[in-house]
Amino acid sequence: MHVIIVGGGNTGSYLAKILLEEHHSVHVIEERPALLDKLAHELPPEAIISGDGSAPAILERANIQKANVLAAVTGSDETNLVITSLARFEFSVPRIIARVNNPKNAWLFTTEMGVDVALNQADILAHLVAEEMSLGDMMTLLKLKRGEYSLVEEKVHPQSTAVNKPVKDLALPEECTIAAVIRNHQLIIPRGNIQLEAYDEVLALVHGKHLAEFAALLAPPYPVERK
Repeated sequence: MHVIIVGGGNTGSYLAKILLEEHHSVHVIEERPALLDKLAHELPPEAIISGDGSAPAILERANIQKANVLAAVTGSDETNLVITSLARFEFSVPRIIARVNNPKNAWLFTTEMGVDVALNQADILAHLVAEEMSLGDMMTLLKLKRGEYSLVEEKVHPQSTAVNKPVKDLALPEECTIAAVIRNHQLIIPRGNIQLEAYDEVLALVHGKHLAEFAALLAPPYPVERK
């Protein structure tokens, strides 16, 4: 896969490293001298292109005609939108990802501007913090479908009504499925007749609107007094 990354800051350089380790073809476009010097110590020279990523000639130097994905991750929302529009409507890049720096500009990052996926870092971080605050000990392992679903890990409380209950008899919320149970450091595929035990770690795929409901299922039926 050929990937073009416009913006050689921390996000762009780290993304490039990951993709290169996975043996993808990568070009990082950057014009600021200080960042070019930094990139020269982190990436192979053939992966770095000096220039303005919103200029068609520079994009062509990055072989944009053969690009499978373009990621616009500069620190300017205006620049990112110019790049995404060029990539989609001038060069027909199949997949385009853009970084949103100012959450107030998120409404601009649409398919009409050439954006397939808009990554609003401030919004994602704020929602993750709020989610962790509200869900107690539940751990979010992975976000799927643009954050709509979560792969979470929750421990079965010893006073939960789920203890000694078969998985098939659990009143799971809608859009929720148990993917695995970890017991005594062993991973168990949860067939319907497997009973949950106290302190089991349950891995589940849950829609965001049902996270609290799933957490309550494995919690005690009443508040536990803290000592």
